[in-house]
Amino acid sequence: MTHTSFYPVGTPGQPWGEAELNQWRARQPRLRRYDVDVVPRIEALANRFDRSVYGRTDYAGEAYELLALGSRDFDPALPNALVTGGVHGYETSGVMGALAFLEARAADYAGRVNLLVAPCVSPWAYERINRWNYDAIDPNRNFRPDGPAREATALIELVRGFGHPFLMHIDLHETTDSDEGEFRPALAARDGKAFEPGLIPDGFYLVDDSANPQPDFQQAVIAAVERVTHIAPPDAAGEIIGSPVVAHGVIEYPLAELGLCGCITGARFTTTTEVYPDSPRTDAEECLRAQVAAVCAALDHVLAHGSPGSSRPSE
Repeated sequence: MTHTSFYPVGTPGQPWGEAELNQWRARQPRLRRYDVDVVPRIEALANRFDRSVYGRTDYAGEAYELLALGSRDFDPALPNALVTGGVHGYETSGVMGALAFLEARAADYAGRVNLLVAPCVSPWAYERINRWNYDAIDPNRNFRPDGPAREATALIELVRGFGHPFLMHIDLHETTDSDEGEFRPALAARDGKAFEPGLIPDGFYLVDDSANPQPDFQQAVIAAVERVTHIAPPDAAGEIIGSPVVAHGVIEYPLAELGLCGCITGARFTTTTEVYPDSPRTDAEECLRAQVAAVCAALDHVLAHGSPGSSRPSE
């Protein structure tokens, strides 16, 4: 069933032009500071990890360095793992979870895995608590080398420049009530389409790659996170956000086809986390701990069951 929903930018049924885009931009005030919340924590970690500036964005005179941290003593005999957060800037526990992992748990994996971590992929959106970048583009639908989101293409270039195959990539996300109250209505308005309401799942879940499913890997992460926070149940149709639940707390997307961040390494083991910070059954601190637990469980599984340096199996 198709429903309509008023969004205060644009004319219903008509895609946005430059005037509407500027109107939308005017509605995006800076609500928090990347240079206060994120950059100092990255700089504090630079005495333990190699810090790199892998790109820069400049939107209407507001410039942001895109920062990553990597294992200082790279060992080509060890497996390589990528952790990303803040692809959607408003998903706070993705950013803070990546930083908390580096601060509190990454040392546990020293000499066992080469880590590369990009804690806040979309700084402009982080500051606006928004899903899109300055151009009203969702980076997480545009991870392709020729794509329009600089945040995405810069991360692709970082991965390519690493020069070694990744065995694992975990991308840290949230699903929030604002998805349904703001971002999906904005998407419909931007594209001149009718808004069709959906359901926000209450709890943590994972998104596997339908082109490269790794069910044991996903369940290892779910089992660890379930000790921290609750797992989202399927809805009455057996789905989470419109996708069939294939296992406890797991759905699948075609990552490369959709241009999602999880496709960029070609790693054998990939997953996207989704926590629900608006649930009455949890809070921000628990969501952060769930993200850290997910990263650690993913690494533990890969170290136990993966082979160093391998990417996706050829079969």
